[in-house]
Amino acid sequence: MEYTEYVDIEKLESYIRYHFQDKHLILEALSHSSYANEKRKSRNSNERLEFLGDSVLSIVVSDFLFHKYPNLSEGELTKLRASMVCEKALHIFAQEIHLGDFLLLGKGEEYTGGRKRSSILADAFEAVIAAIYLDGGMDAAKRHILRFIPKDPEFEEPVGFQDYKTQLQEVIQKNPEERVEYVLVDEVGPAHNKAFTVEVCLNSNVIGKGVGHSKKAAEQLAAKEALSLMGYGKA
Repeated sequence: MEYTEYVDIEKLESYIRYHFQDKHLILEALSHSSYANEKRKSRNSNERLEFLGDSVLSIVVSDFLFHKYPNLSEGELTKLRASMVCEKALHIFAQEIHLGDFLLLGKGEEYTGGRKRSSILADAFEAVIAAIYLDGGMDAAKRHILRFIPKDPEFEEPVGFQDYKTQLQEVIQKNPEERVEYVLVDEVGPAHNKAFTVEVCLNSNVIGKGVGHSKKAAEQLAAKEALSLMGYGKA
């Protein structure tokens, strides 16, 4: 069997900055279930690799955040990690390495725009992580993943970032007489690692609270909680 299978693996390797010893691993990572079904027993889909890649991604990002932010609570770390490994973020990461150009798709998915579909690209990105992990170990997978992670996620807007303050303002503007205000209620920690607590108030009534390593991050988390309590999403 030809390794290439109509895929320019060397070009993909240049994008991901990793050279595979076992080319079958990356081919499996690129094989959508629709393609595998057409090939039947000659090709496995990337679903098992996606499962493994999801876990590798989670532990690498968790480890990064755990050591980066020693003062963040479990809940805060969970929220920050979620913003960095959600489908929207992985879709954007996949686009950065042109992953859609290399996917092996069944005819139906090919004709209906599967190469640009967010869920397919996100799943394939996780499968590639697993392929790198199996081929080169955790260090190789970690180097690959950390290329896409902001160095300071609390101060930068992570990929997949949602502007909850704007969303909340749009909701409140439906009632012109209502007013929203963000109030800094606490500030603790050394200068290089402060934690800010912000409350968002609607006509002086507290409707949300957030804690972050910047006022901006705390305000976003407060707005997110407010939207959740108002029934506009999950915190």
